[in-house]
Amino acid sequence: MASVRLAAGAAGLFGAGTVTNLPSVVAWAERPHTAGMAPTHPSGGSAARRPLEAVVFDLDGVLIEGEEVWDAVRQGLVRAQGGHWVPGATAAMMGMSSPEWSRYMAEELGVPMAPAAIIAETVAGVAARYEEALPLVPGAVGVVRELAQHWPLGLASSANRPIIELVLDRAGLTGCFRATVSSEEVARGKPAPDVYLEVARRLGVAADRCAAVEDSANGLRSAAAAGMWVVAVPNRRYPPPPELVQAADLVIATVRELTPAAIGGLRRG
Repeated sequence: MASVRLAAGAAGLFGAGTVTNLPSVVAWAERPHTAGMAPTHPSGGSAARRPLEAVVFDLDGVLIEGEEVWDAVRQGLVRAQGGHWVPGATAAMMGMSSPEWSRYMAEELGVPMAPAAIIAETVAGVAARYEEALPLVPGAVGVVRELAQHWPLGLASSANRPIIELVLDRAGLTGCFRATVSSEEVARGKPAPDVYLEVARRLGVAADRCAAVEDSANGLRSAAAAGMWVVAVPNRRYPPPPELVQAADLVIATVRELTPAAIGGLRRG
């Protein structure tokens, strides 16, 4: 009976259909944590037995303050097309791939457009705003450049490919990332692990030897389901549930705290 209750708890924590190694993730989710410490990892064994070989970043909320831009563009499109914005729409779409959020906007928010047209209109609106002013997270560029000197870096983002390339180019970070993946390029968006697993595959590194840096609830679920070390930088405007933050392997208040020493501590256990 206890194992049934634990399994149900993990399914609720990480989202149905996303947990790839349920027994170990149950233990990971329920263990005690302290911010800044790196405890035993869900894939089994101590972190000291698995050297850290790569670091994978999320984009929106970690490197750029993009969620507000996406939110404003989507809300504008919904209202312009006579749809109806609902209070939970922003949280519902965080982490979704473009095929997923465009269907949500058509079916749940009443936008009378084909999903492909919704995607095109939204991406164009976001790109136009980023061309005017790129909302980089303070310190993010320096952190990426410093970590790139120590580990190969990947990017696992729900943003569309043109947006990823635009942001990295304008920030001068394109050369820092060895692999970038948009969730539109995999079967499922976050909280499913697909985008993180694909980044690890392109990096040529086992997922359980990667650390993922995330800010949102669905992003944290996605990284954990992929079996990666999870570094939480909780989103201040859309904070993830406390239990997801507490379950992370490392919790930092701002991306500036993501130093080589902090990341390196994960492999020491």
